[in-house]
Amino acid sequence: MQQIDSDHGWPLHDVRRTRQIERAVAATLPPHTLMQRAGLAVARLALAKAPHARTIWIACGPGNNGGDGMLAAMHLHHWGKHAVVSWLGSAEHAPSDAAAAHQEALRAGVAFSEDPPKQFDLCIDALFGIGAGSSSSARPADPRLCAWVERINRGDAPVLAVDLPSGLQADTGSVAADTVHADCTLSLLTLKPGLFTAHGRDAAGEIWFDDLGTGHDAMLTPTRVQATAWLLGAGPSALRPHASHKGSYGDVTVIGGAPGMTGAALLAASGALHGGAGRVFVGLLDGGASTVDPSQPELMLRAVDALDVTSSVVVCGCGGGDAIRAHLPRLLSVAGRLVIDADALNAIANDTTLQQLLTARQSRQRVTVLTPHPLEAARLLGSSSAAVQGDRLAAALQLCERFACTVVLKGSGTVIAAPAARVAINATGSARLATAGTGDVLAGMIGAELAGTQSAFAAACRAVHRHGRLADQWPPGPPLTASVLARL
Repeated sequence: MQQIDSDHGWPLHDVRRTRQIERAVAATLPPHTLMQRAGLAVARLALAKAPHARTIWIACGPGNNGGDGMLAAMHLHHWGKHAVVSWLGSAEHAPSDAAAAHQEALRAGVAFSEDPPKQFDLCIDALFGIGAGSSSSARPADPRLCAWVERINRGDAPVLAVDLPSGLQADTGSVAADTVHADCTLSLLTLKPGLFTAHGRDAAGEIWFDDLGTGHDAMLTPTRVQATAWLLGAGPSALRPHASHKGSYGDVTVIGGAPGMTGAALLAASGALHGGAGRVFVGLLDGGASTVDPSQPELMLRAVDALDVTSSVVVCGCGGGDAIRAHLPRLLSVAGRLVIDADALNAIANDTTLQQLLTARQSRQRVTVLTPHPLEAARLLGSSSAAVQGDRLAAALQLCERFACTVVLKGSGTVIAAPAARVAINATGSARLATAGTGDVLAGMIGAELAGTQSAFAAACRAVHRHGRLADQWPPGPPLTASVLARL
């Protein structure tokens, strides 16, 4: 069992692939073995998280997630805890594994009750896990369910969720109205994408993982099941060679900053500068009102038409307003490496000619990274932000396929997608980034990574992870502003 952190990469598996792995592994083991291991793992974590708990309420659903909970209750009962099980299922209709778990719990003397205990020191949510499928409509209708979830969420006791908080969708991170909010979640056999994106982080709390004795490689090699996505790790840190110079780390050119919005372009440029680019040029669209940034004299401000956009990495759109639209045909046509953000994305979403130029870049071996937030992604897809947030992985992949480029779909659990269905979810970052300008800084950081000759996917992954890590490391108390973030 291991707590999941943001420094190590992990494979993530959706419900379909998890079921494949479960079947393949179960076929090599005696009956009920995986559930027995799951129940023991849950009980151990419960004891570790709440060692002094006396009364533990285990809310069990009708399927195998409930079976995991009943076996956890059995172990806790043996260890001297007052374990009380409330079960939505019945012995006649339960799956074979859950029915066997029910019989074991009864033989062990575990207390069963139709109603939650009035007072409890720990709640174990074993209602559904991945058993509800990919939609809350798959849940059985039971009037007790809403009452139990409400009781779990309004109680003072900590909550441990088994596999997933009930109501959280494993594949997408979307939530139902009656979703459990856990203090910690123990994901079993595989890690699910929904734990790390959309509403997953808020619902799951601290995330732990137990492979149920299959071994980490068993999820990939013996079962031949490919991961749905990967959780980003920190990756190796490379030392710069002593005999290097500014030309070794490439140029970044930032184009944006229409009147009243020059700060966005300067933040992106600052992100590129402090992200490691050798030189950073800035073309502001403010009519030449700015000639130098005295706080960052390293930035080289130039007239837009005088900038070299063919050999440098171009970051465009940050604070570009409507003025960026006129420059996009040239940039999409000649820029070798292009990061498209903010107003440039909105301009493309409203112009089919620009969309065609964007899509044609791949056939000409041009590198492109799009960095939309959910509303910008929705505009590009002709959809809604709610639909994008409802399945962030699918939305990122759809953008990637439609425009033939790398996509960074920002938000809680930023999704990075690239051609050939490479998908990663970032676990760093926090609500400290929910302030104006942090997205501009990220665009500049991606530009700096691209200037260092990273592939588009690798550059996006490294920049996104570092961007979030800087926010994680910011001390509690003072707010983190974008200008400070860029210089960390």
